[in-house]
Amino acid sequence: GYATPAGAYQVPDAATPSTSGLFGTLALVLALVAAVVPAIVVSISAFEIGRFLPNGASVTADDLRVLTPVRDQVLWAELSFWIGTLVGIAAIVLGIVAIAKKRGRGAGIAALVVAVLASVIFFIALVVALTAGAATGLSTYTA
Repeated sequence: GYATPAGAYQVPDAATPSTSGLFGTLALVLALVAAVVPAIVVSISAFEIGRFLPNGASVTADDLRVLTPVRDQVLWAELSFWIGTLVGIAAIVLGIVAIAKKRGRGAGIAALVVAVLASVIFFIALVVALTAGAATGLSTYTA
């Protein structure tokens, strides 16, 4: 007959500790923060920029003095972009670690998706708020 196989299958010990889902959960929280907070801040700032500069789309790189009346709002919009980028990158890195180490794999995958979509959400919020602000500014100045 056949010889008994060496190293036969053994039932895993039930006392093995389960891995924590902390990386996945933390990645998901950071991704949600990167998707929501910068979009809110840029929406408020872009609306004010559009309201004060209804023709702001014609600003060229040679003449940025046009943005002087709204320099605070431009600063807040830029800060929200960069902080959202940093938080989003941290969420992506933690999501990849969570997936690779099997520590909250589902939350890690969700964090990757949300962190990537955060940039799309940011720019949609920016364009919509800037357009709404410009429409408000045009109606205010023409009335």
